[in-house]
Parts: sequence; structure tokens; C-alpha cells
Amino acid sequence: SQAHDEIARALRDHQVVVVAGETGSGKTTQLPKMLLELGHGRRAMVGHTQPRRIAARSVAERLAEEMHTEVGGAVGYAVRFTDRVGDATAVKLMTDGLLVAEIQRDPLLLGYDAIIVDEAHERSLPIDFVLGYLKRLLPRRPDLKVVVTSATIDPDRFAAHFDGAPVLEVSGRTFPVEVRYRPVDADADHLQALADAIDELTAEGPGDVLVFLSGEREIRDAAEALADQWSGRHRPPEILPLFGRLSADEQHRVFAAHSRRRIVLATNVAETSLTVPGIRYVVDSGTARISRYSQRLKVQRLPIERISQASANQRSGRCGRTADGIAVRLYAAADLESRPPFTDPEILRTNLASVVLQMAALGLGELADFPFVDPPDARNVRDGVQLLEELAALDGSAGTPADRLTPLGRRLSRLPLDPRLGRMVLEADRLGCIREVVVIAAALSIQDPRERPADKQQQADEAHARHRDPTSDLLGHLALWRHLWTEQQARSSSAFRRMCRQEFLHYLRVREWQDMVAQLRRVLGDLGVEMSTSNDPDRIHQALLSGLLGHVGMRLQETRDYLGARNARFAIFPGSALFKARPAWVMAGELVETSRLWARDVARIDPAWIEPLAGHLVKRTHAEPHWERKRGGAVALETVTLYGIPVVVGRRIQLDIVDAPLARELFIRHALVEGDWQTRHEFFHANQALLADVTQWEERTRRRDIVVDQETLVELYDARVPDHVVSARHFDSWWKQERRRQPDLLTFQREQLVREVKAPPTQWSSDYPDEWRVGERALALSYVFEPGAERDGVTVDVPLPLLHHLRTEDFAWQVPGLRLDLVTQLIRSLPKPLRRQLVPAPDHAVAVLTRLAPGSGGLLGALSDEIRRTTGVLVPPDAYDTDRLPAHLRLTFRVVDDDGDEVAAGKDLAVLQERLRGRLRETLSQAAAGIEQSDLLDWTIGDLPRSVTTTRAGHTVTGYPALRDAGASVSVQVLESAAAQAVAMRAGTRRLVRLTIASPLAAVVRGLGNDTKLALGRSPYATVPAMLDDCANAACDHLVSRAGGPAWDAATFGRLRDSVRAGLVPATEHVVGLAARILTAEAEARTRLERISAASLAAARDDVGLQLDELVSDGFVSRTGWDRLPDVVRYLSGVRQRLDRLADDPRRDLARLDEILGVVTAYERARDSLPDATSSADLDKARWLLEELRLSVFAPGVRVPVPVSVKRVRRALEAATGGPA
Repeated sequence: SQAHDEIARALRDHQVVVVAGETGSGKTTQLPKMLLELGHGRRAMVGHTQPRRIAARSVAERLAEEMHTEVGGAVGYAVRFTDRVGDATAVKLMTDGLLVAEIQRDPLLLGYDAIIVDEAHERSLPIDFVLGYLKRLLPRRPDLKVVVTSATIDPDRFAAHFDGAPVLEVSGRTFPVEVRYRPVDADADHLQALADAIDELTAEGPGDVLVFLSGEREIRDAAEALADQWSGRHRPPEILPLFGRLSADEQHRVFAAHSRRRIVLATNVAETSLTVPGIRYVVDSGTARISRYSQRLKVQRLPIERISQASANQRSGRCGRTADGIAVRLYAAADLESRPPFTDPEILRTNLASVVLQMAALGLGELADFPFVDPPDARNVRDGVQLLEELAALDGSAGTPADRLTPLGRRLSRLPLDPRLGRMVLEADRLGCIREVVVIAAALSIQDPRERPADKQQQADEAHARHRDPTSDLLGHLALWRHLWTEQQARSSSAFRRMCRQEFLHYLRVREWQDMVAQLRRVLGDLGVEMSTSNDPDRIHQALLSGLLGHVGMRLQETRDYLGARNARFAIFPGSALFKARPAWVMAGELVETSRLWARDVARIDPAWIEPLAGHLVKRTHAEPHWERKRGGAVALETVTLYGIPVVVGRRIQLDIVDAPLARELFIRHALVEGDWQTRHEFFHANQALLADVTQWEERTRRRDIVVDQETLVELYDARVPDHVVSARHFDSWWKQERRRQPDLLTFQREQLVREVKAPPTQWSSDYPDEWRVGERALALSYVFEPGAERDGVTVDVPLPLLHHLRTEDFAWQVPGLRLDLVTQLIRSLPKPLRRQLVPAPDHAVAVLTRLAPGSGGLLGALSDEIRRTTGVLVPPDAYDTDRLPAHLRLTFRVVDDDGDEVAAGKDLAVLQERLRGRLRETLSQAAAGIEQSDLLDWTIGDLPRSVTTTRAGHTVTGYPALRDAGASVSVQVLESAAAQAVAMRAGTRRLVRLTIASPLAAVVRGLGNDTKLALGRSPYATVPAMLDDCANAACDHLVSRAGGPAWDAATFGRLRDSVRAGLVPATEHVVGLAARILTAEAEARTRLERISAASLAAARDDVGLQLDELVSDGFVSRTGWDRLPDVVRYLSGVRQRLDRLADDPRRDLARLDEILGVVTAYERARDSLPDATSSADLDKARWLLEELRLSVFAPGVRVPVPVSVKRVRRALEAATGGPA
């Protein structure tokens, strides 16, 4: 024919020819025969590539049939797992991918003298690579003919690629197709629009309908909607799905003979790959899922996109194969015109790692320089290179991929697997689990053999569940493989096929899986890899992880999402065995984006596996460099991330590994300068001792200009310690050798540590002593210069046994070096009227201190006296506001136990004494073991010593045994002071005497008159008997004292008891009589007080009320005592006279109240601040002097037996408290 001759001439005259023609034109089978007619196929074969294995096999069979030969003879084919090529083969059919693999073994393709690249318009990755390789090869092989066949989709692009090769077009058998546009509004029901289109077409006449939809889910939704639409109609059509993941039986149904109309719902697999018979009508949704590589996520996506114009024409052409057809497009004609003319070739929308690897192995140079029909996006090239770097197939050096190809990468290029899967296999060789990983890698490289028919999903899921592994979908493949192997060994071929069908397994895919494993084993054998095996799932997973480092995920808290590489977020696919388990870390065999990013073939992993495999990929950041004493070195917290995923967080590492200079600086600063390390080096301890000595000068003098700063010390060590010493371990090793040569290299002298100072240290030792002397006791002093700190200033160490022997006034004068500051601040604390008369305060402080010396009384009183003498200014001692003193001018008392450990500390000595009273008594009890007793009802203790002495921690401790009133009995306790002993002995002796004699109360009550009973009924006691008992106590105290009590031995106690027994009744009657008089006078005074209501008299009324409360309250009789009860009568008489005078001249009363109010307040403060039984005699004296002062001020008509004044009362208070009053 004319076309035959034209093509033959072109083949003879040109090295490259492009033949364009639609399906059915015969170009696939006729072109190889033309080449044979021209003499090709004799010296070498005619290579004929097909995009798919099934096409290569079927074309070989058809061509052999037309040439009247057997497959394997003149016509043969080779696809993965099958090779039917013989010595006489002239035409070899094969896939494009197989030709790519042959290029590694035969770079010049000397086994061929002609190559036909069929269906080039599909523009798969292997096709584009072959076209580019052939263009580069042709100048070196002028004898090689190349024929490129294509559908009528842009054949000129191929011609241009081969520098203007001729394009010949051949026609096929096609029929006219009417195209109708039925656009669907965005808010309309798309499924209804589809149903309407089908109704329109079925009304045109008989014939099947092919519907193009974008994906499986859309197909299932449409099938359900159409079934509802046709439900109840006469002879409804048969609705069939068609997509790649269908089981073989379901796919075969599409091609089987049928009597009813069919509606085939298909993806774009039906555009060119499959020809569905009987199609008269097409409905085109205008969309498809197009595989695209995501630059951001570094994964293949399957987004739904608008198809190209070429795809739209391919779809409409499917209904014009056997008769006239009608195509309905569910979009507008203008929409079609706005779409791209062609679908992007695969090389522009996929990861190029395989291509880069093969080119590197073939030494083809940079991928950017390779003559592709359409140059790939530089970003995709970069990502392909990065993936190979991730897999360690390329190193990180500069140069071409061939220069960077690692030995592992070269081995990887020889494996017929995706680089990720190949990397798994090679890692399995290292880990000794090659058999298991080969099976899993092969499974990941093929379509899943597990089928899930739409009408039997539950049965399929149940059948597949037997092979599931709850921790790993990948191990599920291995379990399925082992099951298949076992069953295949036990069954015949036909029985095994039936089993596969019953268990919803695609037999041909199972065979493909088995063939793939066999091929991999052969290739690995050629590489010298032994078939190792292991049942350790961790090893298997680590091998798999080596190829899936970019598919690792860390679960985000409280969600189902995982953080993946480069901040991607994905979820485990619902069909996974791990969907509900949600492990913390996973790896995914595949990440695919549809409605969202899904992880398929998921396995649980240990994040600790990642770092060893990804050492060349991880990024390490280091934070918080710090010194650790135990390690003797500086450490940092390391965070290791893989593509942004934190694999390791906060791991401690030696800082010198990542920053040796900083590690050395921290060693010098913290170990050598600050001393924060464990060492026995003599130089260090000598330097520390010298530094502590000179530092004390600063602490004591409260200056920071004496000792050199830390930076100077750092410089001193830095100049002497070599650079390689970065830790204690390094230092010990260096110093062991160096000290033999320069033993004094690191030993500093005093002048190196001290700056120039004004005063010599000899003067400081007297101004800032090491100890504080109280009598014969020496208490250690320490100094802290840290303003704002709790211990700022001087601290006195007080052994616990000595605590209650000390008085506040013993420490009032401060150390000499701080005394001037103390006096200056005291003057500044005065009220403004006084303070203004004493400026400048420092000058007055100096003048006063030249005349004062410790020991001349309390500081405040002495200070006031000296100010009055030198300036004439009268300063009451209570005018100083000691609370305003800076903390460092108030001593801190640190109480320590026998071991020197701190028990308590504070600024207030009295508060510490009260707080630790119980602790001290425990100490005294231990020191005076055997003396204390309890539950005594008579004197059964022999002689009671007045004191006991022992030594504790080098200090002499004195305890004071005493009888203690326990209510129903008496105990012996060792007390902390003679004052406490005196108070306790008075009450304890009284109680023991009264326990041994009859009560006087019955006799006393019989002698009471009515007036006395009436007076007693008004007492503040809870009951009259309680008051009478207190009167008996007061009488007993008097009799014991008169008889020489208290008792310290049995004989004395006996005399006291007899004396009290003889006189207790009359003495009690006397006390009761005085008490009745007191109660009567007190009641009268309160009655009169209640009548005073004027606001101007409120201050006087309150003062009298407080005085009455002080004089008459529960327990006042024994507390006041025999000798003072008559005075109370006198004081109440004074109250009566004050009330009489109050009405006459209230202003006078108020003025006199102002005179004594300060001392009244001082007394109340002293009474409330002193612990019980401390200096009670002195405080009692001050109290009664205060009452006498009230008489002299408010009731001059009442006799006052002693001289009294405000000053005398204050002195008494000072004697009682040891401080100012």
C-alpha cells in the first residue's frame, strides 16, 4: 500500500522516524515487519518496547501469529520474570523498563540494530529515559534505527526531540463521535447530573455506556446512586466498576459477553490501557486522580484534577471504535478550551530518584544535561538526589552523581527495585535477615494480592485477618507469604488456585510476587549476597526502616495524627492493623495524599533505631551547656531531629565533643575557679584556702574591692592550662605529668589574689573578730556580705545547750567594725522632731561612740544618756525604731546541735529560745539521765540537786532540776535556767505538800460569813471552790517560804509539810478575807466605770478597765501572792480616787495618762514578748512599780511606800528583758 511504501522509504532514508496513528491502525505489528523487510534483525535484533507487560506479551503472540512462527522463535518477548527469547529471535518485544535495565549491561545497545518505542505518547518515566538515552546514543551508533510510535497526541514533540525527524501519520478504524456539553453548576448534585446524562444516552438507542470518574470512592458513590435511580425499572442496566485495584474476576466481568445494557464506571485506566467492548456512549466527568510528587511533603499525591484536552479526546474516542458514538461531557466547551493541551508527562510529576540512580550508575553525567523530551523540574531532580542521599546511595560531596555514587549505591542500582526497597534489602544483608526483607520488599513493589470485592468485603476482611500482625502491616506480608508457601507445598496447582480464590487472593499477583522474590534472590546471588534469615522482628523492621527514613512519624499527643518528615501530618490508613492501636512511633511503606495524607503498610518502630541508620541525615542541636560535678566535665542537652521530627530530646552529651573551647572554659570556671569538682590536688586546696581567707576580708568589711574577680582567676588558670584540657579527666592526665616539671605552676600567691587595699588585715581582725565572748563562753562568728539575703551580716553560732543562758542585751553592741553603722542607723530611725536635732547622723554617732564602750549598760539606754550629755537632746530609749535597721546590722543567731548542724536560725534570740525550749529540754534530759521522774505523790526522790553539769560538744551544759506541778501529781524535770527552776519549784513544792496533807477548804467554808460568800460569788474564777483552792495555794506558798522552802531533800520537805499542815487553815482564811475585800472593791470600781459614757473620757475608761483586768483575773490570788494582796487593796483604793477626780478635771487625767502611756505600752510589750518563767522576778518588780506609778500620778492621796518614776519603771523593764524599754 501507499502508506507501507512511504513508511519503508522513511525508514530506509532516516535514522529516526516518528509514526503517529490511533489504536487500530496496525502500526504496532506492521512496523517490525517492515524493518525485517529492510534487512534489520539479522546481525542484531529489532527491539520493540511496550509500556506494559501484558501488551508486550500479547503483541509478541499476535506478531508471531502473523509471521507464522512460534513465540520464542523469530519473535520473542522478555518481561519481568519471563524471558521467551531464543537464538533465532529477530524481533524482541519487551517493556521500556526492561530496556532501561539492559542499558546497564549493554550501554551501546549492540544487541539491537533497530528499536521501536511504541505508545510513546504515554510519556512514562522509562519511555522518556529511553528516548533521551537514544538521542545521546545515536551519534555513536549511526547504524541504529529508531522508530517512535505515538497516538495522534502531539507527535511533533517527538520529531523535534530527534532534531526534526520525519512524522508519518497512519489512519485507524474509527467512527464519528458526537460530543455534547452538559456543564454542572458548582452547587448542583453531581450524581444527579450523571444520572440525567445516562438517561439521555440510553434514550438514543442500544449500546453500553462508559462513565469516566476520578477514583474508587466516586465510582462506589455513583454505583449506589444509579442503582437507586434504576430500581424498579424494567430491565435495569448492569452497573460494573472498573479500576486498577479490582479483583481479576471483577475485571473480567467487564469483557464478558452479556445480554443487558451495561453501565461501566471507570477511572482513567479505560482511556488507553483497556478497550471495553460494546461501548456506544461515554459520559466524561472531566476529572481524574493524577499522581503528582509533592515538593513540600516529598511524597506522591493523588489529587483530583481537571483532565487535559488530549485526555478528553481519548475518552470521547472510546465510543467510536465499532460504530458512531455520543460523548457527554459534564463541563462546558469553554472549560475544555481553558485546560492544558496535554497531560504532564510522568517525569514532570514524579520523584526522579530511580532515574538519577540509573544515570549515575551508567555515568551519564548531570541529569540536567540529559536530553529528555521535557526537562524535569530542577526541584524534582534535587529531591531525587536528596532521597538517594537519604538512602546513602550518593554521598554528600560535590561533583556529578556518578562521582558521588557510593558502593552501596552501585549495588542498589543493580536491583530491579525502587531505591527505597532496594536499600531495605541491602540493609537486611548487613543485619542477617535477607530472606524476610526480600519477601516484604517484593510485596511493596507489586499490587496488593489481597482482594476486597465490593459485595464480599466482610468475608474478605475475615479471611485476611488471619495474617495480620497487630504491630506491623509489613510483617503481615511476611505472615501471608509463609501461609502461601505452606499451602502451595501441600496442594496441587489447581487446588492452590482455588484456595487463593476462596481466601480472596489474586492468584496472578501471588505468582507475580513469587516471581519477584525469585528474581531478587537471583540478582542478590549475582551480587554475592547470602540468603540469611532471622525471626527477630526488630532486625527486620530496622532493615525496612533504612529505606523508609523519610516515612517516619511521631504521634502527636491526644490525636490520631502523626508528625512526619518536613512538618507533614499524616494518619494511619483505616485498613491498617495499627489503625486503632496508635503507637507512638511508626514508619510507613507508602504515604499517599488523597482526601488527606494517609500512611499505608505501617509498622511500629523504636525511635532509638532511627539515629544509627540516619546518622548522615539527622540534625543535631545543642542547648543548655552546663557543668556537672559528678561527671567532672561540661555537658549539653542534645536534640536530634530527622527532617524536623525530634528523634532524641534532651540527651546529655559531653560538651567537648561539639564545642571543646566552651567545655574548657566551663571546666576552668566551674572546677578550678568555683571549686565545683571532686579532687585531691594539693594546689587546688591550697588556692581555695588562700582564696577563702582573703574573701573573708570582703565579707567582714562589706567591700567588694579586695579580692580579684572571677574573670581574673579564669585568666590566671587559662594562661597555665593547655588548650586540650577540657574536663577533670583530661586535667588529671595532663597534671600527672606536668607537676613533675613545674610543681608550683598552679599554686597562687596572696598578692595574685588581692587588689590594693587601704587598711591592713591586722586591724580588721580586731574590728571583725572570729568569736563573740559572753562571760567565759566564746561563740563563733561568721560574716556574709550579700545584701537582701537572709544571712546578710554577722552570724553567731549558738550551741543548743547554751541557748537559754544568753540574753539579748549580751549582743546589743554589734562587732566593733559595724558599731558606727549601727549607731548611725539608730539615730536615723528616730522620729523626725528628734532626728532633725541630730544631723548629720554619722558625725553624732562618731562623737557618741568615742565616749561609749560595751558593758556600760544596754546600748539604747547608754546611747540616749550620751546624746543627752553631749547635745542636750532628750531621746527616750523606746524612740529608736529598731525594726528599720538594715538586716546586716542585726545579728543572726544560728543554733547548732552537738554535731554542728543547724537546728534553727533567726534575728530574734527570745523567739528562738521559746521555739527550741522543748528541744533544749530533751537535750538536758539526756544529759541528766536518771534524775527526771513523774507521778510523784510524796517525796520519794532522795536529795534533789540544785544543778547538774555535763559537757556537750566541748561546751559545759548546766541543767536545773525542779519539781513541776502536774495537777494530780508532781514530776521532776531538768530545766534550762535558774529562773525557770525557781518558778517551777514554787509551784511544784506547793503541789506536793498539798498532796500529802488534808485540804483546808471544808474548815474555811464553815467559817465564811454571808458578805464574804457574796463577794466570792462575783469572782472571775469559774467556780467558788476554784477560787478557794487558789486562796489555799497562796497561803501554802506563804507558809512554805516562811518555813525556808522550797525543799531540796526529804528532811526539809518533812519540816515544810508539818509547818504547812499546822497553819494552812488560818492562813487560808486570812487570804480569803483579803480576796473578798479585793473583789468587793473591784466590783464597785467596775460599777462606777460602767456609768462613764462620755466620749472625752473614753481613754481614761479604757485605761482603768485594763488596769482592773490586770489586777483581778482568773488565778490572780496565788499569782499576786501573800505579800502583795494588801497592795492590791491599796491600788483599788487609788482607782476609786482616780474615778472621783476624773469627773472634776478630765483634761488633767488625760494629760497624766499621756505621761505614763509609753511605759505602760513598754510593759505590755515586755510581758507579751518574754517566754513563760523567764526573768519573772524582774518583770514582777517592774509591774508593781508601774502600779505604784499609777498611784503617784492619779491618786496622790494614797500612800506610795517607795520612790517611783517613769525612768525607774523603764530601768526595771530593761533589767527584766535585757533590752531597751
